[in-house]
Amino acid sequence: MTDESASPAPEGETHELDVRPIPPRDKHPAIFARLDALHRGEAIMLVNDHDPKPLRYQLDAEQAGKFGWTYREQGPTVWRVRIDRI
Repeated sequence: MTDESASPAPEGETHELDVRPIPPRDKHPAIFARLDALHRGEAIMLVNDHDPKPLRYQLDAEQAGKFGWTYREQGPTVWRVRIDRI
């Protein structure tokens, strides 16, 4: 997974996914469902109430090289991460 080096989708093609209201046990399945539905060049803006580092580790382990990861906001109460299908 890359930070800034991947060719991200244009900003207009980003779909927001706010996972804050989702129960913790359901967050990763919901996120992966959305990521799996993305086509190359599309992105989601993940919104969470904590740093989603564990999600990044899981993506790196299970789908290495398929997604770009760019923090747009890093707390203290809201994290926004742009995740691009590359």
